Amino acid sequence: MLTRRGFNVGLTSSAFAGLALSGCATAPAEAVRTITGYGPLVPDPARLLDLPQGFSYRIVSSLGDAMDDGNIVPDRADGMGAIRLDDRRVALVRNHELHTRHRDKGPFRGAAPRDVATYDRVAADGQPLLGGTTTLVYDYRAGRLETQYLSLVGTINNCAGGTTPWGSWLTCEEDVTRAGSGVARDHGWVFEVPAARPGLTPPVPLKALGRFKHEAAAVDPRTGIVYLTEDREDSLFYRFLPESRGQLARGGRLQALAYRDPAAGSDSRNWSGADLPVQQWRDARWIDLDNVEAPEDDLRERGHAAGGVLFARGEGIHFGDGELYFCCTSGGVAKLGQVMRYRPSRFEGQPTERSEPGKLQLFVESNDAAALNYGDNLTVAPNGHLIICEDQYTKPVENHLRGITPAGALYDFARLREQTELAGACFSPDGRTMFVNVYSPTKTLAITGPWSAFRA
Repeated sequence: MLTRRGFNVGLTSSAFAGLALSGCATAPAEAVRTITGYGPLVPDPARLLDLPQGFSYRIVSSLGDAMDDGNIVPDRADGMGAIRLDDRRVALVRNHELHTRHRDKGPFRGAAPRDVATYDRVAADGQPLLGGTTTLVYDYRAGRLETQYLSLVGTINNCAGGTTPWGSWLTCEEDVTRAGSGVARDHGWVFEVPAARPGLTPPVPLKALGRFKHEAAAVDPRTGIVYLTEDREDSLFYRFLPESRGQLARGGRLQALAYRDPAAGSDSRNWSGADLPVQQWRDARWIDLDNVEAPEDDLRERGHAAGGVLFARGEGIHFGDGELYFCCTSGGVAKLGQVMRYRPSRFEGQPTERSEPGKLQLFVESNDAAALNYGDNLTVAPNGHLIICEDQYTKPVENHLRGITPAGALYDFARLREQTELAGACFSPDGRTMFVNVYSPTKTLAITGPWSAFRA
């Protein structure tokens, strides 16, 4: 099993001393601490992805490839999760961030069958909306794709999501289009896609998880609580307490994170200065939210008015060993991005959590575009480091995979040579293969190499 213990030790003592002195929470002119990592990036002869010496990639799936259900691989591949099927196969459930305007980038050859199991259709012609997911079954021991097929359709802008301990992928709509705006149904939901189910999943919106511009989700394997990010400049950080563990459709309570101490304010973005210093823990409390289906798209406004903390574009989220990490793409004094860290209470979600609250920490804040520029999706590598996908479109566009050590030092792991982003990084169950998407034109890559060679 993939160990994540590297992100649960040493961060509040001397291991953080260099980070605290690096200027992460002060003037943006000072650079964050960077290291070599796995070594210099070697130029790729194919001009796709530069990697350190000893690492290599193979292209597993590409835009327009024929899938086994008769459809084709869609474009705009975004978040993705790796879910174990057996001792050699993994299901990669891959989002496609397609809107109604992307008519030529979807999975169908021409018009879709009238009986396709879609969540919603375009009002003008009755065709399915093209956002959704595809599922790839990959033999990671043999390095071979076994099958790929369309697994959800009829949604809009499926950006990121998260895997569950019970073997499914939560795919999130980063869109709040209302019924009547060219579509028949409201959007802004989370949908669940079982990994082991072949073919299209019945599209059931999990409305109790709220209607907003969802980004990503992470489930605490200990409690079954779902944590959710929101891609807005004034977003909240949410948690969902399910009525029944592993059965999200049965409902539950949606809450927003606030600071326990009102004097700490309610803004983590640091746009007006270092209001939330790097390394400093703050006790959390959670605010119950009502009317979570939010027809007016005002959930974050009502939550903030009640004390909910603002975050700068919450993005990818991933559980480590007893704690989770999430990116805030435009957070920080320099607006280049932050990585937050949340440690749940021993009594998370119970009335007794007030006696020992969960804690929030600003783990890393970038003020150097060469170190980290708009972090998005993230995962945990076999050596316990974070791997972060950049999503920046300044000129020239040069997105990377950046590594972050448990001590908060950053390094380059990969450089994309195409003018798009990397997304959906995740690992095979044995930790030997990292999968990642090239956003557009869609490519899914499998990266292998000496992951254990660097553990600093």
